[in-house]
Amino acid sequence: MFYIRMADIDICIKNKYTYVRALCKDYIVEETEAQLTVEISWEMLDGQVNSSRIPITPGYAESICIYKEICKQLPLRFDAYFLHSAVIEYEGKGYAFSAKSGTGKSTHIGLWKKVFGDGVRVVNGDKPIIRCVDGVLYAYGTPWCGKECWQNNIKAPLHALCFLERAETNAIRRIDAGDALLRIFHQILTPEDMQTVDAMTPLLEKTLLEVPCYLLECRPDEQAAQVAYDGMKR
Repeated sequence: MFYIRMADIDICIKNKYTYVRALCKDYIVEETEAQLTVEISWEMLDGQVNSSRIPITPGYAESICIYKEICKQLPLRFDAYFLHSAVIEYEGKGYAFSAKSGTGKSTHIGLWKKVFGDGVRVVNGDKPIIRCVDGVLYAYGTPWCGKECWQNNIKAPLHALCFLERAETNAIRRIDAGDALLRIFHQILTPEDMQTVDAMTPLLEKTLLEVPCYLLECRPDEQAAQVAYDGMKR
């Protein structure tokens, strides 16, 4: 058992394997009064291992189950949700890039680091938490961060949400909330019960209505980062 502080939430994790503790090393805190306790049953672990399309270790399976259990609680209790995206912080603002797996989120934020240098910090490369605190939406780092392991235990106010698509040229345009809603549904864990749906709906509405949303059609080159920044910085 150990404790982490993630997205300003104190969480107790009653783990069975050491993998998840190593995964969460940058978020571990001293024993505290937990706001959320997560423990995975053997039945859930077996189900995760057996349902995987590729062989996985029990420790890795436990980490996936813990991630899913935390996801279920975030909208209900903490005005928050996981978003499949890569988030960077630049000039004090958070930029979230979301796309289907394999489209090039990690490649794109790597380009930002090349173009804009050390001023760019990666909040999370794959599964940040988006949380509303005092009416402001923030993106938080999490240990679940993709194969590149890009993450920092930091937060950034969410300035823009950008959906990526591959193209022959680099171009960015603003999209409306309706278009963004269709795209964001593919990048969240769909709630399994109506209570969670009811809690998550206003969070998504707030995100799409208050955070400018964009579509970036791009190539994997440095100009794409400049085009994205110029389009979203206002």
